[in-house]
Amino acid sequence: MLFSVCLMILVSNAAAAIQDLSGKMFVFPQQTKTAYAKLTPSKTSFSAITVCHRSLTDLKRDHVLFSMSTSTNSNEFLVFYKFTANEIQPHIKTGLASYGGLDYKLNTWHSICTTWDSTVGLVQLWFNGQQLTKKYITPGTGVSTTPSIILGQEQDSHGGSFDINQSFVGMMTDVHMWDYVLSACEIQKYVSELSFTPGNVLNWAALDFLIRDRVLIENKQLYCQ
Repeated sequence: MLFSVCLMILVSNAAAAIQDLSGKMFVFPQQTKTAYAKLTPSKTSFSAITVCHRSLTDLKRDHVLFSMSTSTNSNEFLVFYKFTANEIQPHIKTGLASYGGLDYKLNTWHSICTTWDSTVGLVQLWFNGQQLTKKYITPGTGVSTTPSIILGQEQDSHGGSFDINQSFVGMMTDVHMWDYVLSACEIQKYVSELSFTPGNVLNWAALDFLIRDRVLIENKQLYCQ
């Protein structure tokens, strides 16, 4: 997937606002422990989760892809890339699943969807449309307290304690979150950028967010004619 930049906006310490980010992306241009985008979910209680996003980076180290914490667990729902093992690791509460052997190329756009059903305790990763194995992780309890959702930094405590060596540097777009496990058909539509049901917890086309420090918003275009 090829993106070319058409417009750049620098936002620093911006007030929270709901915006349609269709056709736009967040850019995290430098390694830092202060820059991030904080997302406000439309719901704060759910028993299942699907998170999808597209990202591009050239990092040759561990880095966060999505971080959701609560007051009781800093890794309530975390998607993390472990560089030395070439694994994407969903962390849910105190549980962890590892997905290795991925073609996680540098400077390449990747579409990543992660699902979790608290009732049966199963997590699943979809990487560039490839369905990976379902794994047992943490059953029984969903999310019942207001979460803190952050892009660009990994939360070691609720809403903070960032580690610069786990920060994300690169571009990210099309972040959606649902309070149910998305069907295989809907995930394929998302990956192919076809018409799909937008997230009912986080919707990129109506995103309530707050930016801190140097995070840019840029227009993106698939292919210039």
